[in-house]
Amino acid sequence: MAWVTKDSTETYNQTPEPPREYTKKEKAANWWHYHWMAVVVAVLVVVFGVWIIKDTVFQTRPDVQVAYVGTSDLPTDTVTALQDALTPFCSDLNGDGKVVVQVDSYTVDFDAANESTDAYYQMAGVTRLSAELSSGGKTYIFLLEDPEGFEAQTGALQYLDGTVPDDPETPDADWREMVYRWTDCPVLTGLDLGSYEGLTLMDDVTGTNQSVLAHLYVGRRGVWDEKQVPTYEGCAELWDTLTAGAVSTAAE
Repeated sequence: MAWVTKDSTETYNQTPEPPREYTKKEKAANWWHYHWMAVVVAVLVVVFGVWIIKDTVFQTRPDVQVAYVGTSDLPTDTVTALQDALTPFCSDLNGDGKVVVQVDSYTVDFDAANESTDAYYQMAGVTRLSAELSSGGKTYIFLLEDPEGFEAQTGALQYLDGTVPDDPETPDADWREMVYRWTDCPVLTGLDLGSYEGLTLMDDVTGTNQSVLAHLYVGRRGVWDEKQVPTYEGCAELWDTLTAGAVSTAAE
C-alpha cells in the first residue's frame, strides 16, 4: 500500500475572506429579528404609563356627583342638560379651577319578581352601585325611580330632617320620610332643561327632559361616620338649594 505525503515545503494560502459588509437595511432587519419582542414590550409599558399618568393627573374630577338609579338609562340629552343646569348651583369643591357636575346612571331593578330584567345589566348595575355606596363613594344626591326598593336594599338614605336611622339596615326606616318627589321641588321643576331626541341611540322619540325626570324621587345619602362629613359638605349645600321650598308628598 502506498502512502501519499505532503512535502514540508508546500505552502497554502490561508488569507481569510474579508467579512461581508451588510447594508443599513440588512443590519436593521437583523436587529429587528432579534429585538422585536423587547420593542413591543417597551412600547406597551410606555403606553400604559402614559394612560396611568393621564388618568391620575390630568383627568377632570367632578366636584359633585349625582346618581340616577332606575330600570333604564336616562337619555343622553337629559343627562347633559341636567349636568349643565346644576353647575351654576355648585362651586369648585376640589380646587382644580373648574366646576364640574357629573350625573351617573345605575341600571338596577329592585323588583325581584320582574322576569324581564336583563341579568347582565342587573349584575353590572348592582356591582357599580355597591362600589359607589362603599365608604369611599362620593355621591350624595340620588335620583330614584324606586326609592322603596333602593332603601330596602341599601339602607343608604337619611331622613329629610337630616337624621339617620339608628341602624342603616333597619326594616323600620320609612322611605316616604326620606325623599321628595321631583315635582315637590320648585327649584328642580323650574330648571330649563330643554328636550331630548331619542330615549336611546336606536330610536327617534322626542320629549322634554322635565317629563323624563318628573316621576323620580330625590334623596340624599345618610352619613353615619363623622369622618365622612367633610366629603359631603359642599353637596349638602346643593341639596339645601335644590330642595328649598319643597313640601313632601311622597307619603300620599
